[in-house]
Amino acid sequence: MGREIAHVMGPAGATWLERPEREAEERPQLVIDALEIKAGQTIADLGAGSGYYSFRIAPLVGQKGRVLAIDVEPRMLRIISERARRGGVDNVTTVLGTPSDPNLEPNSVDLLFMVDVYHELEFPLETMTKVRAALKPGGRVALIEYRAEDPKVMIKPVHKMTERQIIRELTAAGFRHQKTVRSLPLQHLVIFGK
Repeated sequence: MGREIAHVMGPAGATWLERPEREAEERPQLVIDALEIKAGQTIADLGAGSGYYSFRIAPLVGQKGRVLAIDVEPRMLRIISERARRGGVDNVTTVLGTPSDPNLEPNSVDLLFMVDVYHELEFPLETMTKVRAALKPGGRVALIEYRAEDPKVMIKPVHKMTERQIIRELTAAGFRHQKTVRSLPLQHLVIFGK
């Protein structure tokens, strides 16, 4: 749909994902607040990487909720599993996805979000078709992507997306744009309904 697909970040990128300055640069709590997560929900973190967001969300869903940390890279999932074991976190479950399927049960997820991941999906339409099937009625998808419209966002162009492109691609995959949250310093947060 008129853009280059970026390469997937491998396990070597785990240290970059967990860098201390990420808190000040990206303000992840603003993302989490905007997602409006409730206790008992099932939240899918697609492209979970090292679990940076998964472990921040786990306390919000509580013991009756679940966080599904999905990645195509088994070594990233091992990092998450080990971290959960060490921290006694039992509501984060790892899921090995494929380039075209996140491997989720139909009608099982309240919210699926991707932080700087969608632009790396090798098969975005196929993946998002599976995501749509996995959402419960009323389920939502949130894409967080670096703003391509903003020249001050110092990220390689292939790793950024415009809001227009995000909406164009997800609309084509059968989603309905609900809102765009504009409070993040570097990224778009675009929310869609099933």
